[in-house]
Amino acid sequence: MPDFSSTAIADPVAFDERLRLVPDTPGVYLWKDAQGQLIYVGKSKRLRDRMRSYFGAPRGLSAKTRRMVSHIADFEIIVTQSELEALLLEMNLIKQHRPRYNILLKDDKSYPYIKVTLQDTWPRVFSTRRVADDGARYFGPYASAGSVRKTLDLLNRLFAFRPSFECKDDKFKHYRKLGRPCLYHQMKRCLGPCVPGLVTEAEYRATIEAVCRFLEGKTDQVVRDLRRQMEQASDALEFERAAYVRDRLQAIEKISERQQVLRTVDEDQDVIAFAREDGSAVVQVLFIRGGKLVNAEPFTLQGTDDETDADLLASFITQFYDHAPNVPPTLLLADHIEEPMIIASWLEQKAGHRVELSVPRRGEKKQLIELAATNAHQKLEEVRQQWLNSEQRAVAGLSALRDLLDLAALPQRIECYDISNTQGQHSVASMVVFERGEPRPSAYRRFKIKTVVGANDVASLHEVLVRRFKRAAEALSSEESATTDEVQLVQADLFGGARTGAGDPDDAADSVASPGASDAERDEALAKWADLPDLLLVDGGRGQVNAALDALKGLGFDRIPLAGVAKGPDRNRFDLVLPHQPEVIVLERNSPVLGLVQRIDEEAHRFAITYHRKVRSKASLSSSLDTIPGIGPKRKKALIKAFGSLDGIRKASVEELAAVPGMNRKAAEELKGML
Repeated sequence: MPDFSSTAIADPVAFDERLRLVPDTPGVYLWKDAQGQLIYVGKSKRLRDRMRSYFGAPRGLSAKTRRMVSHIADFEIIVTQSELEALLLEMNLIKQHRPRYNILLKDDKSYPYIKVTLQDTWPRVFSTRRVADDGARYFGPYASAGSVRKTLDLLNRLFAFRPSFECKDDKFKHYRKLGRPCLYHQMKRCLGPCVPGLVTEAEYRATIEAVCRFLEGKTDQVVRDLRRQMEQASDALEFERAAYVRDRLQAIEKISERQQVLRTVDEDQDVIAFAREDGSAVVQVLFIRGGKLVNAEPFTLQGTDDETDADLLASFITQFYDHAPNVPPTLLLADHIEEPMIIASWLEQKAGHRVELSVPRRGEKKQLIELAATNAHQKLEEVRQQWLNSEQRAVAGLSALRDLLDLAALPQRIECYDISNTQGQHSVASMVVFERGEPRPSAYRRFKIKTVVGANDVASLHEVLVRRFKRAAEALSSEESATTDEVQLVQADLFGGARTGAGDPDDAADSVASPGASDAERDEALAKWADLPDLLLVDGGRGQVNAALDALKGLGFDRIPLAGVAKGPDRNRFDLVLPHQPEVIVLERNSPVLGLVQRIDEEAHRFAITYHRKVRSKASLSSSLDTIPGIGPKRKKALIKAFGSLDGIRKASVEELAAVPGMNRKAAEELKGML
């Protein structure tokens, strides 16, 4: 029988019996903890042997695997037809659940791409974080939004297409109605497709195709086309246009010369190397197209402790190319990977052509690997220094705050609240959470003020804190009831007694889960409110502090340390206001506390005002259109999109109104009459 002594398995005999029934076929296994949470997804061509290997001698396992095994309480298996199917299933499950003990591509769901909308009449080039099968071309992914913005700015200067961020469809239509281009055309940063006659559809599409070729690394073809355009303009005595094309040509040639420094062979390939230290890892990818280095991006991995280099590379390749819209014919790797034939087969299915995985040992390709590795080490050092500096600043700020407020320990969890409204309208509140000095966005909460009328921040704050800590009280009460039930169940099993239920807690004043949620989902949602802060901050002065203290006392949470953050009229100073202490604590400008408190308070302000703007914007659309028969949500949305505002709809003719998608002449006439 395997050794289950270091696990969280409740019934080893039953677990071993289930393990014996696992087939020795390809498939995926899922380890779960005592709470049923998925902690690891793995694949194997022989499921039973692979799963039983976790329960041998602990000294034969890595430290990370031993930690994982100590949490194993249950498992599931999914049998597949082949190893390739197991690989695909494993990838999908990791992407969906992101288990804590798997190697994960950090923030892999949000990497940006460059999108070229070739399906549109006047295509746009802009950044996106979602790849769809919509007829557009996608390039990337890129490691950061900053690198995408720089690339788009360079492309716009070279090719003068519609500005990426400034020329969305509504602005394009606006200037088309005006019959004149915007300032970008005068700056020679846009060809002016919004105005008929400035550029033909064919000319503009040729420009967009040149952008795509440039992103593909085919600069030689772009240079040839521009040189031909320059000569044609010169022959036609259009010297101003010839000079404009010449300047673009020279700029592209300079960029191409810089790329030529790393020219190896005339082919497309990605070069992948990595650097790792103390559980952190950075993978550097060099994108070579047509023999030229067109881009270089670093990607951070998490959960790499005690993993082999082969596993690290294989995990990166499967996760990265699952998102990448293009796969080159050759991948140059710094090391060999596990199951290269299966991964190559998957890449070939995805790319539609043969893909070679190569580990060069000498020559120019080896030099490219070394270049990528050097860049990976540099990026890893930057990440490590940023992490150390951030951690050091956080610890210094928390330590100073503990001493300043005479707290018993470091405030590991800090909650901060702020109110936002416009002259008492659309009043909302924010709750932000900082743990160990860093923001934890998943724990942020926002509230609509329900009972307070007008601009009364003090009363609004009192309402929000009552709602927040009432939920906390109910969650803690529910946990205590569950513990009592478990004790009574054990007693019943031991002594033959009957189990007595503690009863359900009262419903929370505010919904914590969707109306159709199950009891388990509601309990899980409520349990999140049980995490109490070590310090509570409120944006405001004495009035807000007294309101917060009153709310905490009313629910029995007045033991939680409390402080108000009072700012000057120009938000140029941050003072702490404490209950029962008449004097404010003035934070010195060079104090580490000031940086921490300012960061927390401004994050609460940002989160509150962002939500307020969203609520206010949504309310502004609920206009007179809502009272007009026959104008439902779809028609209303289409009208607002077409004319921009209620005033624009009023000025529109019946014919213009009828031309809006979803409208007809009868509805347009009725709308015109009502307005």
